Amino acid sequence: MWPQLIRQFRHHLKLERSLSENSIEAYTRDVEKLAAFAAAEFSGKGPLEMELEHLRRFVNALAKLEISAFSQARIISGIKAFYRFLMYEDKIKEDPAQLLEAPKLGRKLPDTLSFQEIEKLLEAIPLGETEGHRNRAMLEMLYSSGLRVSELTELKKSQIFSEIGFLKIVGKGNKERLVPIGKDALKYLKIYQEQVRVHQTPTKGHEEFVFLNRRGQKLTRVMIFLIIKKTAEQAGIKKNISPHTFRHSFATHLIEGGADLRAVQEMLGHESITTTEIYTHLDRDYLRQVLTDFHPRK
Repeated sequence: MWPQLIRQFRHHLKLERSLSENSIEAYTRDVEKLAAFAAAEFSGKGPLEMELEHLRRFVNALAKLEISAFSQARIISGIKAFYRFLMYEDKIKEDPAQLLEAPKLGRKLPDTLSFQEIEKLLEAIPLGETEGHRNRAMLEMLYSSGLRVSELTELKKSQIFSEIGFLKIVGKGNKERLVPIGKDALKYLKIYQEQVRVHQTPTKGHEEFVFLNRRGQKLTRVMIFLIIKKTAEQAGIKKNISPHTFRHSFATHLIEGGADLRAVQEMLGHESITTTEIYTHLDRDYLRQVLTDFHPRK
């Protein structure tokens, strides 16, 4: 029963909710963890037989395994989505996960790079190497437009409107948004397209993707992560950074510069303004520091 309903759940996530493949895989793994626990602890109870108490015991088991509160919350989110699906399909009459509580999460402010660190990192990219111009163009775009790494890997030629300085990005849930792209990003993108990309032979099915690897295939998220790690080492930056660090830095620097929160929300592609509001905490810290440094009665 578990495998059959999990397959149906995957189809629901893809067709009804239009989630990305990464999100679908994450939700699937969450439910598979519950299925394995049910097989081991509850004599193989099926998903339709599970009750709130069974789910609570599963969550307690996660805590005993010292899984982080954040990971627990994500797994519980997947379980809740699964049982909402079962309700939607009239497989069950009551949702046993409705009252399932996730651990309290502290609101951790994201790590960011200063503007000087961004400059230092970008300047560390060796343009004389084969992939240098590609890497410079990619990182310029991550910072210039606040893209998610998946949005960068999936970027196609038809989404770039250089003449007006905008990208048409397809984000989570296949929602489209227009994002401005800076002059430096456009400059390095043009160099890459005209001096490097034009000489590459894409493999079948990868012709329209902007950023390719040596085999003519679109880059993976892992590859971009490794490129950033290597570049940070070359730049002497000790912070633990990832592709998402560029997105955080983009939003932080805009807010610190006085940008409207709604505009930042639109550019980031956040569905809710509350997601974007985390950056106002960073802004308050910045304002408090300004007060401390410059006010005569500090």
